This record gives sequence, structure tokens and C-alpha cells, in this order.
Amino acid sequence: MKNLPLNAELFITNRKRFIERMKPDSIAIFVSNDEVPSNGDALHTFRQNSDLYWLSGIPQEDSMVILFPDNPDPKYREVLVLVRPNELKEKWDGKRLRREEATAMSGIKTIVWLDTLDGLLQPWIHLADTIYLDTNENDRKASLLRTRDYRFVEEMKERYPLHGYERAAKLMKELRGIKTAHEIEVTKKAIEITGNTFRRVMQFIKPGVMEYEIEAEIVHSFLSQRATGEAYGSIIASGDNARILHYVSNNQECKDGDLILMDFGASYGGYNADLTRTIPVNGKFTQRQAEVYNACLQLHNYAKSLLKPGISIIDYTDKVGEEATQQFLKIGLITEADVKNEDPENRAYRKYLYHGISHHLGLDVHDLGSRTEPIQEGMLFTVEPGIYIEEEGMGIRIENNLWITKDGNIDLFEGIPITVEEIEAAMKK
Repeated sequence: MKNLPLNAELFITNRKRFIERMKPDSIAIFVSNDEVPSNGDALHTFRQNSDLYWLSGIPQEDSMVILFPDNPDPKYREVLVLVRPNELKEKWDGKRLRREEATAMSGIKTIVWLDTLDGLLQPWIHLADTIYLDTNENDRKASLLRTRDYRFVEEMKERYPLHGYERAAKLMKELRGIKTAHEIEVTKKAIEITGNTFRRVMQFIKPGVMEYEIEAEIVHSFLSQRATGEAYGSIIASGDNARILHYVSNNQECKDGDLILMDFGASYGGYNADLTRTIPVNGKFTQRQAEVYNACLQLHNYAKSLLKPGISIIDYTDKVGEEATQQFLKIGLITEADVKNEDPENRAYRKYLYHGISHHLGLDVHDLGSRTEPIQEGMLFTVEPGIYIEEEGMGIRIENNLWITKDGNIDLFEGIPITVEEIEAAMKK
């Protein structure tokens, strides 16, 4: 990875949190993601399994983390499994981690080579009553691909059918939803890089520039600041393209008089930022653009004021919907008759705001965390209301990232230009 070394205490703390939730006489085994074929003899860029990375900070393929807190031999209570370095393979694909390097990254002292694991794992399994295995239980998961974690579950159950099995993912969803101070420290670096990049592209954008040129500036800025890269495919949507929520073509000319919606974020040390700003291509909002933008900013600030421990995402979304109704009445998007006659299951404001307001953020951009239980201290959310007007060919979204504390929330993008006046002043420079 391109980032500077992270504090191993981040991963040591994460393992302690998981181990505290394990049943007595249990073992937990986490496996890395597959290397995924592309075309010909090529592979897609490898991305580590997020749960394994959360426990270890190890980005390398063919890795495993094994936690067995009641192992009679203390040396094997935390084990990191790595592929043995191979001189020939390293000539082609690059250097693999050595023991001391892996220990420095993860804080795990016992390193076992993958080709020696079988002789050790079987007696450990025989000592345990319960086996925790991990799968992808992200609520937004859409892929039916039979990945390595699911194949490993089938293999273990076939080999050890009489053991009790537990879902590690159920614990992970609860634990990863609450960010530690160490995790926020790394996230702040991703946010710093993203904020610097937004300031840079505000100076670059002008009528006639292509969306992909802006995307190139973003990637250049990210990598020059040691980011791993983009947290997700950058959305650079000028004019009417801004109404497409996941617009990634980024191939149109930015025209004088249009707005441009930019949704992008840096990834640093595995943790992600997620920023959206909508700015005028020529540096000056029209009166109507400013009116709609300020309505969206009012929604954004109102949502921030609600996002505190104790409120549920459902209640939070409903309250933001009430405010959206009032704002949309003010700017002429809906009428009192529309509100009076609205379908409770498809409210009038939904014509112009047709997505959720917030999602969990972390190692995954749409990170693990409950969407039904009350919000808790330590959670990290996006706040991203939008207004999308087909009749006017206009789309506006404003997004910051908030860490929830016992006293409220902390906007990690505080100080990044967000008002009409701040954006116009920054672009004028």
C-alpha cells in the first residue's frame, strides 16, 4: 500500500474487541478474498477481505487470521497465516511480507506459513467446541458469486460436522459499525486528502473542460498525497448528468452556466472518505441555482442536527423527509395540494429526493452497521441529501462525513467550502 505505516494498536484493539465477544472454547478463522481473474491471463487488482483487514491490517492475498483465546499454548492464541515468500514468484509479482514485517503491521507475533497450516489447524479444531466462520453479510450485497469465504465454510463443515458453528459476520456487523479513535485517525487522513483535492479541482474547473479531465485531476491529487487510490469510482456529473445517482461515464463537456456534481473520496490505509459537492462550472451560481442549492444545504444542516445517539435511521429519514417537504414547497417544486394528496408510501418530496440520506462509512464505503437499531456513539455516517429536478436539468447533492460522539456529532469535513459564498470565493481565487 502507498500509505505510511499505520499504528498496529488499531488492529490489536480490534482483535481484543472481537475476542471479548467469542464464546468459551471457540476458535475464529478468517480467510482472505480471492484473486479475481479479469481477461486473458490478467487479474483484477487484489482487495483484501474487509473483516480480515480490520483484524490485522494485512493487505496480502492468501492470508488468514486465526483467533483461539483458550488455546492451551499461548503462542497460538493469535495466529497470522501468510503465503511463504517465493523467490521466483517475487521476480514476477513483487515482494511478499516477511514475518517481522507482518508482525509490525498487525501486532500478531505468531506467523505461520500457509503450506504448514494443516498440521497445526486440526489439533486446534479438536480442542475447540465452537468455530466462528465469516461470510459477507453486508445488507447491500448483490453478488451471487461463490467466494472463498463461502467455499471455506463448506469445507470446514464437511471436515468437522460435529462442531458448533457461529457467524463471525454477526459480531463484525456490530463491532465494525462502532469506530475507535484509531480508526477515525486514519479516516481523517483520507478526508484531509479528499478536502485538499476538492480545493484543487475548484481551481481547475472552467467551461469547456471535460468531466474525465476533472477525474484525472482527482486521481493525480489522491496518489500524490499517498492515498491508495479512489474509495469508489468518482462521479463527475455536469448538467443533467447530475440526476444520475451513480453516473460514472465522466465523458461530457462541462458547459458555461451548468452545475457540476462531484462525488468522490480517497482511500487511505484501507479507510475511506466520501465527499459530494455541487459547484458552478463558471464559478458563479445563478439565482435559481443558488436557491435550490441553499434548500439542499438547509436539508444537509438539518440532517446533521438530528444525527445523534438514540435516533433510528428510520425516524431520522422520516424527519428529514418532513423538512424536505417544507423546503420543496418554498422553492416551488411541490404544492400544498401535492402534499395533501400524497401517497404515504411514496411521498410528494420523493419525486425530487429519491435516495437515502445517510449510510455507514469505513473500510467499505457502504460499511457494516445496523440500519434498524438506534444510532450509537462511535458510528461514522455520511450525510448526503440531494435535489434532482428533471424539468430543469439540474441535480444537487451535498455530502459530509460525521462521527457520532456522546455529545453529538463531529463533522470530519468541517472547513471544506460548502456554502454558495465559500464556493464562489474559492473558485474566484
